[in-house]
Amino acid sequence: MSDNALATSTTSSNAIVTLISRILLTLLFIPAGYGKLTNLAGTAEYFAAKSLPLPTVTAVIVGLVELVGGLAVLFGFKTRYAAILLGLFTLGAAYVGHWAPFEGTQFFKNLAIAGGFFVLAQYGAGSLSVDAKLR
Repeated sequence: MSDNALATSTTSSNAIVTLISRILLTLLFIPAGYGKLTNLAGTAEYFAAKSLPLPTVTAVIVGLVELVGGLAVLFGFKTRYAAILLGLFTLGAAYVGHWAPFEGTQFFKNLAIAGGFFVLAQYGAGSLSVDAKLR
């Protein structure tokens, strides 16, 4: 195999792995955001129980961040921005949702997900993305 063929094979593999990673990262966020937006009353009630301010407004914002941010990462559109937003959001969710009382597994899962988003923000969406097509 020539060096050029090997480089092309590696580039293709990287693109596929990055696409699969984007899909896996968004499996949680797109349905969660949709669920929050289609059940605003229940979501607001949950947020009120967590003592979050303006629970209905918070529910709309959180639902939109999860749904729109998740779709942006899935399709690779403005991926670096969306990944940073979702990474920071996930850190906040770890603190608000799983710190007190401490739910170790859920807290650390959120940290791991945030880490995945920050890696995606660093390296971008890859060649199988809207970002790549717009370049």
